[in-house]
Amino acid sequence: MTRIYLDHAATTPLRPEARAALEDGWRLWANPSSPHADGRAARRALEDARDRIRTALGWTGELVFTSGASEAATLALNGAKAGSRLVSAVEHDAVLQQATGAAVLPVGNDGTLCLAALDRELQAADDPLVAVQSINSETGAAQDIAPLAAQVQEAGGLLMVDHSQGAGKVALPAGADLAIIAAHKFGGPVGVGALLVRDWAMLTPSGGQERGYRRGTENLPGALSMAAALEAALAGPLTAEPVDDLLADLAAGVRAAGGMWLGDRLAKPTPLIHALATPHLSATAQLMRLDLAGIAVSQGSACSSGSMRSSHVLAALGIADDDAARFIRISLGWSTTRADLQRFGDAWLAMARREAAA
Repeated sequence: MTRIYLDHAATTPLRPEARAALEDGWRLWANPSSPHADGRAARRALEDARDRIRTALGWTGELVFTSGASEAATLALNGAKAGSRLVSAVEHDAVLQQATGAAVLPVGNDGTLCLAALDRELQAADDPLVAVQSINSETGAAQDIAPLAAQVQEAGGLLMVDHSQGAGKVALPAGADLAIIAAHKFGGPVGVGALLVRDWAMLTPSGGQERGYRRGTENLPGALSMAAALEAALAGPLTAEPVDDLLADLAAGVRAAGGMWLGDRLAKPTPLIHALATPHLSATAQLMRLDLAGIAVSQGSACSSGSMRSSHVLAALGIADDDAARFIRISLGWSTTRADLQRFGDAWLAMARREAAA
């Protein structure tokens, strides 16, 4: 039985272009910081990858290669030259864990950040750094970054945007002072990402490589593969085949079965991440049954799906724990076909009907 993969928000398969670039990168076996000819060749390739990524994103500032989004968040939250930290209530665990003691900004039931609460916190904050994601990894809710950026700028603060789920799919939001991306979210390899910094003066160096902003030898093959993946992602469609009609049919089927399609309540749902719940079956039970049917989905963020605690993201949207415990996430990507989504829809609806009849 051919397995169906609908967990792209956790990590997406390596694109052919990224695989080829990764193999080419291993041929440049030298440390980019070494002064000899081999090192200089590696450095030129690394800087070329850096420039390609910045160009693809339309980013005119600086770029620090990291091991992924988590390290980029750590560098930004710990190294930004700012005072108070403000984070939205629906941020990824990797951000929340690095922002202990930060003021938490509430979101509405539709997933949007409360601008009034942001204004109050900004007025009380000292040189604030505000952390907010462009697209939520559990719900697919997108934030309207422009008004947030305007408020933060007026308050003299810095805005850090977690663009991990958006890079390669939607434009980098204007107004960000720092931004986070991870290659494996858009078809690049695991173990490489980047922190975008509008100006080096915003960040405190810690010593080491990358102009002194991180330690460790640069991952040249990963950087080259990341650049190739990003270019391919921006040049191609979001999914292998158009699936909007199938998503609409699935949403209608979920509603008809008495379930919940979370996108119905979101102000800005996005096309690749969807949360849905049955009226009768826990998320854990759904995952197990779908896995046995050869279909990979998720229960919220992969970084927290193994824990027994309720989703802080769904709680922030005002969803009761009993309902939250029945939500699963499907996330689509560059390799998703119509057959993939159709098979999932058939399996999920059949499962929901069986439970309703039991």
